[in-house]
Amino acid sequence: MPVTVVAAKPAAQEVHPEKYRYIVNLTDPVFRGYHHGKRKHDDDLEAMLERSRAAGVKSMIITGGSLHESKEALELAHQLGFYATVGCHPTRSAQFDQFRGGPEAYLEELDKLIAANLTGKGRVVAVGECGLDYDRTHFASGDVQRRHFRSQLALAKKYHLSLFLHSRAAHKDFVKILREEGFGDEGGKAVGGKGGVVHSFTGTVEEAAELMDMGFHIGINGCSLKTADNLATTKSIRPDKIMLETDAPWCSLTSTHASKAHLNSLPPALTALYFPQATKPESFVYGRPIKGRNEPGAIGGVAWVVHKLTDGVPFERVTEKAWKNTVEVFGLTELQ
Repeated sequence: MPVTVVAAKPAAQEVHPEKYRYIVNLTDPVFRGYHHGKRKHDDDLEAMLERSRAAGVKSMIITGGSLHESKEALELAHQLGFYATVGCHPTRSAQFDQFRGGPEAYLEELDKLIAANLTGKGRVVAVGECGLDYDRTHFASGDVQRRHFRSQLALAKKYHLSLFLHSRAAHKDFVKILREEGFGDEGGKAVGGKGGVVHSFTGTVEEAAELMDMGFHIGINGCSLKTADNLATTKSIRPDKIMLETDAPWCSLTSTHASKAHLNSLPPALTALYFPQATKPESFVYGRPIKGRNEPGAIGGVAWVVHKLTDGVPFERVTEKAWKNTVEVFGLTELQ
């Protein structure tokens, strides 16, 4: 998409965080004070949400990584007025075979969960997180992952939902399955699909290009900005195909990442909003973030790095385009 290139806003200029709108994904007990299964501090979900709102977050998509987690994601989405995905992460896909009644019964439960939550507040907006992860086949073999990736694609076709996708070290098989299931063009429009996003993308320029040509969007977070190669891939993403995310509480932007050089130019007013002073869990102070725990508000930092990689395209234009892409793909028309 053609853009008008103008000078980036100087750091000294007044900034207006309420103009920077994002959608993020969120689900983990660390926001309730539990770290590695142990209670470390008080529940601070509401304080985290307040910081996120101050940072410009207008809504969230809470991702489901299993049948159980999808139920929790929907419950939280209903409570908070957000959105949810329903599906099974590739590293948990062995749950299909371990489920009472077998994989058909597990898929049927996912199906029922989607069918019961297609409209209104807290609704399902995508199938997933699903896909392939060959970096972690010790959790589920490649064969198991491939089989249950296909079965979840059938749900996206049936309910005409977008896909929330995961691909790690598996691009060849990942796109092969998508193509074989009818998602090789226009995001699967011909078979009832509505495209989707390959989230937390860490692949190559060429892999991103293939996925975009197939009609999919690319999701960028801190894990997508670790290396110089990652930055090159991010820079190659077309404006009409980019989405921003955090994958909170994971995928933080850290001082060891290649993105740090670009974050150094973040205006102080925005630094205070996106990366407020944090404390260790054992030194918890209500109202402050926890060190090592990524938060939705940090999505502004992701947006800033993307802005710095786009040769002067204004910050507001980068964030607004990512926002519009997300609203369109997931059908969040009430946020327009």
